Amino acid sequence: MATLTADQIEVGQKLEPLAYDVTATTVILGALASRDWRPMHHDRDFAINRNGTKDIFMNTPNLAAWFERYVTDWTGPRGRLGRMKFRMKDSIFPGDRMVFNGTVEGIDKDDSGCSWASLNVEVAVDGRLCTSCAVRVALPNDENDNPWSRKGDDWKP
Repeated sequence: MATLTADQIEVGQKLEPLAYDVTATTVILGALASRDWRPMHHDRDFAINRNGTKDIFMNTPNLAAWFERYVTDWTGPRGRLGRMKFRMKDSIFPGDRMVFNGTVEGIDKDDSGCSWASLNVEVAVDGRLCTSCAVRVALPNDENDNPWSRKGDDWKP
């Protein structure tokens, strides 16, 4: 997998979209992996009859993991997430096709020389915005740099 460096991106650049067909397994395994035992994420009858939703739905940590995957697939192995803040606006259910899109909103370098990309990432289902996410990710300055080697005062996410 190629590593993206800071000099290879520019403000306004679009990330390649990622589309994924959500299944009940996608929802349930994400809930189990995050130890979220609440029944609306694995019990269809409970979700429909007690929560009033159309089906079980993806939980917050599962969605966070999908955002992380989307960003690190773009950066390659040396991209290092600094911050991620997202706002869930609508639920994602089995049978939905979620589509991730992202845009580079800013590029900067901190006092320690670490390069950062600010991204706006969104996931939509059938054109309906479900979640928006602001991401700050460290990128290597060149092929000899690695944000993962930054420690202490040199790491300021």
